[in-house]
Amino acid sequence: MLHLIPENPSAAPAAPAESCPEAAARLASIRHALRMVEPFAGGPASDAEDDDQIADAWEQASDAQKRCFALRSERTVCAATAGLEALLAARGECREVSPDAARVIAEELRSSLAELSRLVRA
Repeated sequence: MLHLIPENPSAAPAAPAESCPEAAARLASIRHALRMVEPFAGGPASDAEDDDQIADAWEQASDAQKRCFALRSERTVCAATAGLEALLAARGECREVSPDAARVIAEELRSSLAELSRLVRA
């Protein structure tokens, strides 16, 4: 029989710190959200961060930096989701998407990406 929960909880391995692929995936999600907002914001397309540099920096980052990154990126992903849902709801109701609202969301996402990059590289 297949058991998904270890029978002896003390034998379960400790949860590892967030891996670099997870960090890269979060950054990619934020960049994807930014690309979705930018056409409404009338701004330039976003450039992807140099993931290799972030991966190298991630290996050297302290546990505190990784925890801060995880918290900040989680907040950013949640905010991006809320912003995109609001824009899509307006569009779904056949209302014009406010370029100003989209611009604010795009600027916040750009700022968050830069902050996350600095946090890992600090």
